Amino acid sequence: MAGRARGSARALLAALLAPALLALLVSPARGRGGRGHGDWDAAMVPPLPPREDAARVARFVTHLCDWGALATVSSLEAVRGWPFADVLSLSDGPPGAGSGQPYFYLSPLQLTANNLQENSHATLTMSLAQTNFCRKHGFDPQSPLCAHIILSGTVTKVNETEVDFAKRSLFIRHPDMKTWPSSHNWFFAKLNITNIWVLDYFGGPKIVTPEEYYNVTFQ
Repeated sequence: MAGRARGSARALLAALLAPALLALLVSPARGRGGRGHGDWDAAMVPPLPPREDAARVARFVTHLCDWGALATVSSLEAVRGWPFADVLSLSDGPPGAGSGQPYFYLSPLQLTANNLQENSHATLTMSLAQTNFCRKHGFDPQSPLCAHIILSGTVTKVNETEVDFAKRSLFIRHPDMKTWPSSHNWFFAKLNITNIWVLDYFGGPKIVTPEEYYNVTFQ
């Protein structure tokens, strides 16, 4: 009898919680860095640049993205020397004021940071699949029409002259970072870009030089 009562109580509790859990799963996250890119005022988000202007598309993707997949060379004994990818939050500047320079907030406790200590070479991928752009147009994340870019280079710690901008760029778009435990010895880092590939249409990637990339200006 008591078992049936407990079972009924659990069923009732599940029925009461189900709508709330469903809302959490399907509703866009609130605040900066959320699934709806909550740090952007809708009026501030410009349209995708012309696809023939690959450098501008690359800067556009970098600035709109809040996170990317960073591939490093593994230092773990079990997979030493193998490609090793991880998702990292990032920012190239406050909304509407991007520099094109991807910044990260890293800790020596992260596997990625340990990999970079042995080999600083890395490749970063960012995609508009994390924004509303591809969902709105019905583009699959793997489709080249769902614009994404690949940046290769080396990851280094940010120096004192750049640390204030890196901090402001990251914390304004990822405010939770301010509360991360100081015991983890967080530090600011950046990707020094040497190679850029843009995939935003059929026919293969477009190559953009770092000079072309950084020379882009937005009105």
